[in-house]
Amino acid sequence: MDAQTLIIIAGAATAGFVQGLSGFAFGMVSMSFWAWTMDPRLAAAMAVFGSLTGQIIAAVTVRRGFDIKKIAPFVLGGLLGLPLGLLLLPQLDVLMFKALLGSLLMIACPAMMFSAQLPRITRGGRIADSLVGAGGGFMGAFGGFTGVLPTLWCTLRGMEKDSQRAIIQNFNLALLAVTFASYIATGVITTATLPYFAIVAPAMLIPSLLGARLYIGISEATFRKVVLGLLTATGVALLASSVPGLLRRLV
Repeated sequence: MDAQTLIIIAGAATAGFVQGLSGFAFGMVSMSFWAWTMDPRLAAAMAVFGSLTGQIIAAVTVRRGFDIKKIAPFVLGGLLGLPLGLLLLPQLDVLMFKALLGSLLMIACPAMMFSAQLPRITRGGRIADSLVGAGGGFMGAFGGFTGVLPTLWCTLRGMEKDSQRAIIQNFNLALLAVTFASYIATGVITTATLPYFAIVAPAMLIPSLLGARLYIGISEATFRKVVLGLLTATGVALLASSVPGLLRRLV
């Protein structure tokens, strides 16, 4: 087994566990492994495939309801944001975007974790939810990073863990399915990527199930800490995934 295969397995297994536990972040975690050694388009395709596979597993193993009134604004916004992201992707400085967003998450999420007195956001309603969903869809174009902004928003809203999980899980499932289809349509996913998918899927299966099992037993307070901790780690992963490309620009 060569080094690249080991890296793919390690990234898929780690990301699968994290997604099973939190309902998001497969793309972020996996890219922190894969971005250093793999072609960006291939890494993005594997991240979207793994994210979608994990959400399908979660839909079967972690069912937390389906409230269309709560979920619809996020999904509708996401479906508008995703094409915009795909359209702007060729012109956008993705590496700089990842670095800036990663830095923001690394600062904001620890502050939220250690500031228990922060007030919940109660204004904005469905319009704000739609805008956040659009942001998630926009980021989905970069490799399946659909769940970061909606997860942060639900946390700021002070939602209890099952309501948050239901929104994020269904939002990610819908947006990742569309992202995956768009990757096929635009040639990002081809027959040449299928052998890599065959490595990712089995590597993430058991870790995803273990993460989902752990989610069921944790408390609200623990879940909030886990989510904010993972969002912080997501920031680190985003920054880390952008570093190789930014460094190459300097040489």
